[in-house]
Amino acid sequence: MSRVDASEQPVPALWPRGAAALLGSCHPGPTAAVTLLVAGLAVAAGRSGPGTALAVAAVLTGQLSVGWSNDAVDAARDTAAGRTAKPVVGGAVGVRTVWTAALAALALCVPLSLGCGPLAGAVHLAGVAAAWAYNLRLKRTVLSWLPYAVGFASLPAFVTLGLPGRPWPPWWVTAAAALVGVGAHLGNVLPDIASDLALGVRGWPQRLGPDTVRLLLPVPLVAATVLLALGRPDALGAAAVALALGAAVGGALRGRHRPGAAFLAAVVVAGVDVALLLAQGAVRG
Repeated sequence: MSRVDASEQPVPALWPRGAAALLGSCHPGPTAAVTLLVAGLAVAAGRSGPGTALAVAAVLTGQLSVGWSNDAVDAARDTAAGRTAKPVVGGAVGVRTVWTAALAALALCVPLSLGCGPLAGAVHLAGVAAAWAYNLRLKRTVLSWLPYAVGFASLPAFVTLGLPGRPWPPWWVTAAAALVGVGAHLGNVLPDIASDLALGVRGWPQRLGPDTVRLLLPVPLVAATVLLALGRPDALGAAAVALALGAAVGGALRGRHRPGAAFLAAVVVAGVDVALLLAQGAVRG
C-alpha cells in the first residue's frame, strides 16, 4: 500500500478532536515555557498589568506561529522518520490547516507586537523572523544556533523597550538570554539527532553528535546564570548559579535515557534566571 502524503491526510470532522490536534502541533511545551518566561520578565521589569498582558499576547501568537510553521515545514521529514506522535504525521490534522493557523497567528502577532511600541515591536518581530528562518532553512546549516540566540535575546529588549522612556536592558541580560537560547537549541535537538542525520538534516548539534552535545549543553546554560549573577553580585546570584549548574548537568546526564530531560533543563535554568532578575530588579539595569 502506498504511503499517503501528510499534506493530503484528512482532517477529522469532530471539532474538539481537530482543535486538540492543532494545539498539539504548535509545540505546546516550548510555546508555553517561552510565554511564561516573558510574563516573568515583564513583571520583573515593572510593566503594568495591561502592558504585561499585551506583551504576553504578542509573544504567545509569535510562538504559536513558529511552532505551527515548524510542524508544517517538517511534515515530510517527520513522516519519513516515523514520528507518529506528531498530529500531522498521525493524520489528526492536515498540513494546510497547520499552515493556515501559523499564518493567522503571525498576522495577529504583528499588531500585538507593534502595540507595545514601534521599537519594541520591531525587536520582537525580528526575533520571530529569526525563528521562521530557522524553520525554513537555517536548521539544516551550521548556523542553526543563531536564530535561537537572536530570538531569546530579543525578549528582554522587547519587554523593556515597551516601558516609558524605552530603556534597553543591560547587556548582560541580553547576553544571558542569548546563551539560554543556545542551550535550548542543544536540548531541543538532542533527542532527534540520529533521525535528523538519517534524513540529511545537518545543523550545528547534528554535526557535533549526541555525546558532544550532552557534554556541551550545561556550558551556555550555566554561563547565562553566571552573567546575571556577576551583573549584580549577591548571595542570591550564588544560589542561582548552584541551582542552574545542578539542573543543567542533571539534564545533560538524564538526556541519555530520557530524551526530553535536556530541553527541560534549559527551561528550568531560564526559570531560575527570570526568578533571579525578579529578585534583583535587574531587567532595566
